[in-house]
Amino acid sequence: MKRKPSTEATAAWIRLMRVQSRVFNAVEQDLKKAGFPPLAWYDALLELSRAPAGELRPVELEKQMLLPQYSTSRLIERLVDEGLAVRRECKIDKRGQFVEITETGRELQKKMWSAYSAGIEKHVGSKLSDADAVKLCGLLDRLGCSCGEAASLAVKDGVAIR
Repeated sequence: MKRKPSTEATAAWIRLMRVQSRVFNAVEQDLKKAGFPPLAWYDALLELSRAPAGELRPVELEKQMLLPQYSTSRLIERLVDEGLAVRRECKIDKRGQFVEITETGRELQKKMWSAYSAGIEKHVGSKLSDADAVKLCGLLDRLGCSCGEAASLAVKDGVAIR
């Protein structure tokens, strides 16, 4: 018979899900109040800005963002409609395409970082010491989060840095 989760593990799971939802929603509201689009737009623009030549195949963007395919397709359409990204045909595989960030997209991503970083500080940074944050990253790494990778791909002033 398989082992069932302990009461403590179940309580940790519930807290993890609740805090993720609450902090995410709070940061989304902060962005909205500042007049910015949803956090998914920022994340997509950040991933595109990090990519070589500022472009990714839609499936690569989907994997980076951990969104379902239909959500990624809609998001790409919105970014293209707003002039924040463009679709380009793949020269090698004419059936394939790339999504490339535009200069307007880069500018919006940098502007959004001010509100996003303030939200991170307000809802996470002000509640944890740096030592606590390191400890939390270590615990999340054990669950498969790869916070170490996230730290190496930090953002400074809205620009992805390694």
